[in-house]
Amino acid sequence: MKLDPISLILNKELKLNNSIFFIGGNEITLMEKVSKTIVERFNTGARVRITHVDTIEDFVDIGGLFDDKKIFIGKNCKGINEKNLDKIKATGEIFIFIQENSSKTKVIKNIFSKDKETYMIDCYELDKKSKITILNEFLKTNKAKIAEDLFWVLVEKLDSKYIFFENTINKLLELRGSNLSYDNIKKILTIDDSGKQKIFLSLLKKNKTIVELYKEKILSTSDVNDLYYYCRFFCNLIIDSRDENDYNKKIPVYLFKEKSFLIDIYRKYNNKKKRMLLDLLFTSEKLMRKNSDLSLIFGLRFFLNIKKITVS
Repeated sequence: MKLDPISLILNKELKLNNSIFFIGGNEITLMEKVSKTIVERFNTGARVRITHVDTIEDFVDIGGLFDDKKIFIGKNCKGINEKNLDKIKATGEIFIFIQENSSKTKVIKNIFSKDKETYMIDCYELDKKSKITILNEFLKTNKAKIAEDLFWVLVEKLDSKYIFFENTINKLLELRGSNLSYDNIKKILTIDDSGKQKIFLSLLKKNKTIVELYKEKILSTSDVNDLYYYCRFFCNLIIDSRDENDYNKKIPVYLFKEKSFLIDIYRKYNNKKKRMLLDLLFTSEKLMRKNSDLSLIFGLRFFLNIKKITVS
């Protein structure tokens, strides 16, 4: 059956009667948040062992004497069908499958949508209604109040990708009281937007310059996460584009001033370097899954590795 990702994240009282989840869509930061939330819901003091499996066909249930719960996380929908779902249902274990939308996921999502013993969760960029719901809940939870005009400014200006939206709200809530003014909110929004973009646009500069800029703009683990997903967005544009013309069409309109720089970056890539970039993203993503609070060192190393591949 279908389950709304925002309801799952915000509603702490929501009962999860099923233990098998398929997380799809195209908004990777929301997909990661949903996966993390599910793990947290089942990790309530009991001993939990988390195991990553490539496909459902790789699943092997090895019992543990001291494990009260086991959570299996798969990043490939290969092998998912009604027969194999019945097989893992019988184990009573928790399964979370995560895969971005593709032609392969259509049939899988249909199976999960109709099956009342599983959940299908679709994750897309936040729309206005979702932003209002999330912002209201954060303000309520933190017992914070802001003027109505500021509320609508935030709804309009905050990023549509969940992780950026949440991180910026948390930074704003740290202001509290009289500091939660339009000028201060505008400053934080400007820093959040331009800081990460400026780092990526320094990709071809000397390492010393990059390190200095990184130290100036990346000050917390949430900043590291922001930078990772920002870089991932641009890397995926490179990887998924068939040629320069295709890439040019995919560059967002709001980046028109940086288009020539981004095209120069793309021209440095061939199929071999695209595979190297894909491997870097895959390895880094696995690291992020295991360490939700990433160190500042990880972010810098990740970015310098992107540069190394680009200029090699």
